[in-house]
Amino acid sequence: MLAPLVFCKLISAVPAKPKSPPRRSPCPIACALDLLGDRWTMLVVRDLFLGKQRFDEFLASPEGIATNILADRLKHLHEQGLITKTADEEDRRRFHYELTPTGRSLREVIVPLAHWGLAHLPSTKLLPAAAKALK
Repeated sequence: MLAPLVFCKLISAVPAKPKSPPRRSPCPIACALDLLGDRWTMLVVRDLFLGKQRFDEFLASPEGIATNILADRLKHLHEQGLITKTADEEDRRRFHYELTPTGRSLREVIVPLAHWGLAHLPSTKLLPAAAKALK
């Protein structure tokens, strides 16, 4: 049997479950924007819908996200349960990212947002891969 002091030390070594971000209000729109409303997060989600899975694939997007911002957004989406992060079988230093069922449910938001942009923002067009995904 472990001594109580040793047991306490073992428990404290277990990482805490990530906390939800603080909420400004109970409004579902405010809460969704707190989770997804920055300049980059929905673009990362868009790229996941378009089949991108690796860090370097996200970096190749035309918007030019910085590596530190991309790493932060992927971490945030993972902590919030919207994506999974799996080590690459061939190179354990690399990871694959995929949408979870909750992340995939963002299709209900991202497709109408894209259609709204096409209808109301002049000179916008779909990326070639997005045309198939939005049908």
